[in-house]
Amino acid sequence: MDKAGEGAHSPPPADDGTRNLAVARPDDRELVHLAVVGDTYTVLFSGDETAGRFAMLDMLIPPRAGPPPHRHDFEECFRVIEGSVELRIRDLPPVTLEVGDSANIPANAPHSFRNAAELPARLLCTVVPSGLEKFFAEFGDRVQSRTSPPPKLSESERQARLQRAMEKAPQYGMEILPPPESAAGH
Repeated sequence: MDKAGEGAHSPPPADDGTRNLAVARPDDRELVHLAVVGDTYTVLFSGDETAGRFAMLDMLIPPRAGPPPHRHDFEECFRVIEGSVELRIRDLPPVTLEVGDSANIPANAPHSFRNAAELPARLLCTVVPSGLEKFFAEFGDRVQSRTSPPPKLSESERQARLQRAMEKAPQYGMEILPPPESAAGH
């Protein structure tokens, strides 16, 4: 028997009438759109809207882009909705995810992903519990829309954002990791 069927359960608590249906349309300019490490992340649902249970982001990853290796104390799930990404976890060989593929990154596992293709990739990312969206807001740049290009940053501006991300990461249960040795020269 799976865990959901094990043991006695009590009925769910009463409906919280103070919470309403939330609908997010990724091209809505009223949503928070953040340029982060060259990608654009749209916050579809923040922890403020889900009572902290989860956050959902729409991630636009340009060709040859993606975040540096990192790890965090929360679960992260991706579903590819356009293009493809190369996902690395621990020291295992990369796994290519295509449109329709999903992957769950276990909490605390070192990982990274990269768009190795010539066309943009788009991911639907869910994290449990929420908080990742607040981390990105600490150092990301607000942009107008899901498809807005990131601002042009000088090298010193890029380094300042990276430094801020590294300083803030522990507050969000995250750690930015050095690139793997095999990628150090790339």
